[in-house]
Amino acid sequence: MMMIDLPKYWEDLNVLHKNREAARAYYIPFADEKSALQQQRGRSPFYRTLNGNWKFKYHESVQQVEDGFYDADADVSGWEDLLVPSCWQVNGYDQLHYTNVNYPFPCDPPYVPNANPAGLYVREFNLSKDWEGKQKYIVFEGVNSCFYLWINGTWVGYSQGSRVTAEFDISPYVQAGRNKIAVMVLKWCDGSYIEDQDIWRFSGIFRDVYLLARSPQHVRDIFNRTELNAGLDHATVTCELESIGHIEAQVKLTDAGGQIITSGACQVDGTGSLVLEVERPQLWSAEAPNLYHLTISAGEEVFCFSVGFRKIEITDGVFYINQVPVKLKGVNRHDSHPVLGQTVPINHMIADLKLMKQHNINTIRASHYPNDPRFLQLCNEYGFYVIDEADLECHGVFHAVGDFNMLTRLSEWKPAFVERAIRMVERDKNHPSVIIWSMGNESGYDENHMAMARWTKSRDASRPVHYEGSDPRHFGSPDVEVLDMESRMYSSPAYIEEYAKNENSTKPMFMCEYSHAMGNGPGDLKEYWDVIYKYPKLMGGCVWEWSDHGILTATEDGIPYYAYGGDFGDEPNDGNFCIDGLVSPDRIPHTGLLELKKIIAPVSFEAVDLAKGMIKINNLYDFIDLSHLRLFWKVEEEGMLVEQGYLELGDIKAHTSENVEIPYHFPQAAAAPYILTLSCRLKEDQRFVPAGHEVTFEQFELPVARLAKEAAALRNNDIEMMKQKDQLIIEGFDFRHVFDTYKGTFVSLTKHGVEMLNKPLGFNIWRAPIDNDRKVKRQWYEEGYDRATMHVYKAEVTEQDETKIAISVEFSLGAYIKPPLLHGTASWSVAGDGQVDLKVDVRVREDLIFLPRFGLQVTMPPGTEEVEYFGNGPHESYIDKNHSTRKGRYLAMVDSLFVPYVMPQENGSHDGTEWVSVTNEQGMGLKFTGLQPFSFNASHFTPEDLTEAQHTYELKPRKETIVHVDYKMSGVGSNSCGPELLDIYRLDEKEFSFEIAIAPVFKEDE
Repeated sequence: MMMIDLPKYWEDLNVLHKNREAARAYYIPFADEKSALQQQRGRSPFYRTLNGNWKFKYHESVQQVEDGFYDADADVSGWEDLLVPSCWQVNGYDQLHYTNVNYPFPCDPPYVPNANPAGLYVREFNLSKDWEGKQKYIVFEGVNSCFYLWINGTWVGYSQGSRVTAEFDISPYVQAGRNKIAVMVLKWCDGSYIEDQDIWRFSGIFRDVYLLARSPQHVRDIFNRTELNAGLDHATVTCELESIGHIEAQVKLTDAGGQIITSGACQVDGTGSLVLEVERPQLWSAEAPNLYHLTISAGEEVFCFSVGFRKIEITDGVFYINQVPVKLKGVNRHDSHPVLGQTVPINHMIADLKLMKQHNINTIRASHYPNDPRFLQLCNEYGFYVIDEADLECHGVFHAVGDFNMLTRLSEWKPAFVERAIRMVERDKNHPSVIIWSMGNESGYDENHMAMARWTKSRDASRPVHYEGSDPRHFGSPDVEVLDMESRMYSSPAYIEEYAKNENSTKPMFMCEYSHAMGNGPGDLKEYWDVIYKYPKLMGGCVWEWSDHGILTATEDGIPYYAYGGDFGDEPNDGNFCIDGLVSPDRIPHTGLLELKKIIAPVSFEAVDLAKGMIKINNLYDFIDLSHLRLFWKVEEEGMLVEQGYLELGDIKAHTSENVEIPYHFPQAAAAPYILTLSCRLKEDQRFVPAGHEVTFEQFELPVARLAKEAAALRNNDIEMMKQKDQLIIEGFDFRHVFDTYKGTFVSLTKHGVEMLNKPLGFNIWRAPIDNDRKVKRQWYEEGYDRATMHVYKAEVTEQDETKIAISVEFSLGAYIKPPLLHGTASWSVAGDGQVDLKVDVRVREDLIFLPRFGLQVTMPPGTEEVEYFGNGPHESYIDKNHSTRKGRYLAMVDSLFVPYVMPQENGSHDGTEWVSVTNEQGMGLKFTGLQPFSFNASHFTPEDLTEAQHTYELKPRKETIVHVDYKMSGVGSNSCGPELLDIYRLDEKEFSFEIAIAPVFKEDE
């Protein structure tokens, strides 16, 4: 058998396609208006899906492909079956490979490896006689990276450009009855150089494939241009039609209830247009996605498009929608599925949008390519702003040759660049959800990008054009007049504030990526949004990113886990850098998403006079009032309910505020904190969001005078101390504690003979590095933070009488090679009730980078499973990631406090804690009470366990419970890609004191 001999279009910059139809708007023709309005494409007699099982054969190289596999009589019965659409790598073919920047092949554009994997697809299909006399088209919504097409043994054409539609007229090649289609997909082509996104490198026919039957004279393209007048009370829809042959088009605009608003007709012979006028239109926005339906009837075909009237403007450096300055509260979203790869079913898209809507997100950046067109239709309906981005990224050239602009400045690459913009804009131009066109991502900036932007603005002036790569910090002062906004990635809050205050900054700033949500994070959201809300020129931004992109796999023992770069032997790889989302691969929200929801909430509260119950409510929505919300309130004393009620919020208008009075009773004094919790909830069901859903909440501690706590009756009981070698044995009525003067710490704490310690108490500064520690941890390791041990200089009894024993310990923590990291004096005292009070004074070495944490590590015996605390909960919180938690009294089991990040790391801590009891289920254990709020963690893993593990399946829970009671833990930030951790969130003090009380308890008797 001869090997196939084809022109190598995949390495020819002069060939981007052969015989592919010109780009057009996305639509499906229907036979009647009812079906067109329902948009169930399978109900159209002019549509036939080719999804399903295809015969498939994989070759490691195109050189191995045998000629004739595409012949009409070729026998492929021995081939395997492969579902279309799908990515072949998740079906056992080829190499699963994740890389971010670096090309997975030599950088020698336009050439790709000779061993270029090829996937051969063959299937038969039947054409109805009803389609005789029709033009027949085949449509591929997404094929990565390029493909050759045959029908009934005849070559039809070629296309590249992975994530936009490729359409071919196959009329000359098909007949009524049985037909055969063959497709050869190549893994690499010259287009792969500009598809270097931060993703798993999937291949194959990964989006839908279908046939369309068209009348010989038919609508080819439709552009529905909407305009609003200055008063926003008059709108026009200009329906621009392009036809094959002569047609008469009947055009009708109806509202959401089906009422006809206006209609008209026009003759089209090649091109034609019709203008429809609408008085007092309902405007479209993410908050109120009011849609009209435009139906176009031409011959046998009926089309339906969603029309949303919205006006996008930039005036005096401020971004406006419908003449309102809007803040874009967004996320970056890749097509991603933990099992299917980049093949995303419609219900999975809906699940993403549902979660986003429930977490106050209003904007999606389609990073970094056009999404499935049905996703945009969902955004039209459910209300999301979309930054539609061209399928273009080539940052690999910078690592390869040090020249970010290499491809964008070369004229021979201009057609490929510009075509990426054309195919995106033409496909998606009729979606009201698309408010900004983006010219790609991280590809340098030069003439080719300028050409993309110029073409885009000439085709559609109604939307602004975005591209971040023109940042003058990277490329000096390029010509950026064709771009309508300044865009930044991971600039600090201080930087964007400086930009906003600069009078020479004439464009709005959009942070297309900020606050890197990798692992346990992000922790800098509030600082960003404090600044964004303050300055009109800051239009918001998109958190990187929406989802972790782990691949669901299993160990040899069948233990499931999410894999990342390198787990399949892929080189080069970027490890777990694809695990950087606000939700897990199976769409379980991380605590970072809860934090984002709170920070960008559309309602906020300020205390006016808490003693009188006066609260200021700020409506941060852009277009709607608060009448759809109900305000629930409750007052608790140290977590115990005192009183509760609710208020109707009424029509507090967008961008306004109003004071309300909460009718609680204000006590004169109390023994514990009084906390007011406000909760805004939906009054009625909304699409995606049920009635009762909490939009946001806020808490205030009421300024109630604190009653002095009575001293425990047993504190003055007699105690005794006996010395045995290095051990001090301290006994009272119901306790026996042992302090080891050589180790400088307690080695046993008991109550009624129940041992509370499994190991000696010890001071600790190490935390398992989170992803956002990926840069600073090098310094931590260099200084030995991870291997610090305690050296005791002196331990002595400083006070002893019948009711109190006091011990002072001078110590240091240090690691081999390096001088001591810190010196400290620990002052321990034991009272007659068995409570141990600790005050530690610490002096940190002056030249050290900030500490991960400082506190006491307590290892408690097996069976210590119950945790009760008063502090921030119920989910994890840190000094810079606690706005989504509530001060309250919580009861949990140790296992439930663990957060299973795909890459194990520090997790599950709770800052702002006033006290915590860690006991067995009978209530026997230790209670820790701080003089000031502290951070605690209770886990079945040590920091070392978490540090060493690379996947969750590698973690083996210990039987004992490891408790950390920390003076402070440094914040989490977003420095895996974002700015450095802010100074205020670093444990960078060179001197500090920490006080904690440790009481053995039988809490069911208290």
